[in-house]
Amino acid sequence: MIKILFVCHGNICRSPMAEFMMKKFVRQAGLENDFTIASAATHDDELGNPVYPMARQELAKHGIGCPGHAARMIEKDDYDRFDLIIGMDDANMNDMLALFGDDPDGKLHLMMDYTGKHRDVADPWYTRNFTATWKDLYAACTALFNLLTDNG
Repeated sequence: MIKILFVCHGNICRSPMAEFMMKKFVRQAGLENDFTIASAATHDDELGNPVYPMARQELAKHGIGCPGHAARMIEKDDYDRFDLIIGMDDANMNDMLALFGDDPDGKLHLMMDYTGKHRDVADPWYTRNFTATWKDLYAACTALFNLLTDNG
């Protein structure tokens, strides 16, 4: 069982988009029993909120739903619960290192590193460009999925 946690600032745009995208990849491959996929926030300003409407619309354009999502805070115990904890930007990475104290097991990763480009995922909260975020996440999730399933 591979357990993945996607993390962003508020857990209403980038990290749930990655979560539900990856869940679709896993479902289409018939690997639902091999993966646990979730998402969380590094800050509490959106706790309990659903996926942001424009992020939900972007997912829907690609046939992906996001029912039942409620933003939640990352917790110290998540380090033990997940195999991969993937931040969307350098600020998320810094917040996670502050929470966990360190990364002795090498579980923390920057999302776009899976594409070979060390940079942040485009943040639609500020850019309002949810298509650019989709493209970033699609490239990174595809690369990650292929890496984890030896399809690459």
